[in-house]
Parts: sequence; C-alpha cells; structure tokens
Amino acid sequence: MNLLGLDTSTTATAVCVQRADGRTFELGSASLGSPPRHAAELMPAIEELLEAAGLAPGDLGAVAVGTGPGTFTGLRIGIATARALAQATGVPVRPVSSLAALAAGVDAPLVIPTIDARRGELFAALHDGPRARWAPFVAAPDELAQRVSQGLAEWSTRPLAVGDGSLRFRDVLESVAVEVPPDESQLHAIRASHVCRLAAGVPAVPPEAVLPTYLRAPDARPAR
Repeated sequence: MNLLGLDTSTTATAVCVQRADGRTFELGSASLGSPPRHAAELMPAIEELLEAAGLAPGDLGAVAVGTGPGTFTGLRIGIATARALAQATGVPVRPVSSLAALAAGVDAPLVIPTIDARRGELFAALHDGPRARWAPFVAAPDELAQRVSQGLAEWSTRPLAVGDGSLRFRDVLESVAVEVPPDESQLHAIRASHVCRLAAGVPAVPPEAVLPTYLRAPDARPAR
C-alpha cells in the first residue's frame, strides 16, 4: 500500500511518502526552534514527495497523521489536510499519537517523549519499546520530574527524554537522572516515516472520525 504520513504537532513540518515497494521519501523542517510554517510548507512538501515517489494522490491507499498532543494551530492544519486528502481520494485515515511517533525514533529501554505545551508545561508519556507505560498527559516540568523520581525506584535503567519539551526543560529533567540527548540531536524531531511505520498497526478510520488530541483547553478564548 502506498502511504502518505504527516505530522504538524510541533513547530516542525514532517512529511513522508512510503511506497508499496518499501521505498521511502521524506522531508522535515530543519529546526524545532523556528516559527511554525505549516500552512506554507505542508502542501508543497506533499506535492514534492508524491512527485519524487512517482505517485499521484489517487495512488495512495491511506493517509497517516499525527494527532497530537501538540500545538493547537499545527494540529488543526495537519488533521484538516489529512482529512481533505483522504476525502478527495476516497481512502481512510490512520491516526497516530505524535508522542508515540517521537518515541519510535529512539532505541532505548525507557523513553519519555515530550512536546512543548507552552504555558510552562509539556506533553509527555513513557514508552517501553512499543508499549506506553504512561498514557499521554500534560504537566509542569516539576510534576514530571516528581513522577520520574517515584518511578526510578522500580526501573532498572535511566529514562531517555526526547522532544522539544525536553530541550526547554533540560535542567529539570537532568536533575532527576533523566538523560537528554544534545540539542542538535535528530532524536528530538518527530519523523513522518515513524508515523507511517506506526500506522501499520493502527485501525483505519473515516476522515471525519479523526480528531486532535489536545489534553487541555485552547490558549485562545472567544472574546466576550
């Protein structure tokens, strides 16, 4: 099956086209620290990769999309694009946790994928290989550090934290023996190829059934 995968849960835009023969074509924003440009980057990246893969939208068998948690605007853009493409081509969508996709890129016994949630908080989970020990949650860095401290008593290894949340709160996490790769490490970015890989184990759903995972209320509120 030819598969398009994308993720816009962070400031980076990640897109991948995976052909049925196993060949993979991938693009991702260079820096997590740059302002988000999903609206400008996403569709051109999809068109570029489909062309590179020698495919047309109608050749896709499904669209896989990271559903968060993450930035509100980014998630809306990514999921709306996935829905529109799936509806236009008559294919299903495979929703994938953005934190799970981040963890999938790390070869370590215990992984804490994190995404900067703003407001001095982060989104996080705990993964033991493909299994999530902690479901995604939002917390202040001190709360996450306390939870890790309690877990260290029963864990046989130090966890490795990745993602832009771990970069922002590196000092807090390292204070409780959490290992954080260098800032320039590619482990901190969500790769759309991992979204595609995880999509193989996710049930396909109709486009309208795909919803973002916000975990909390939006930052912006309607004016009264």
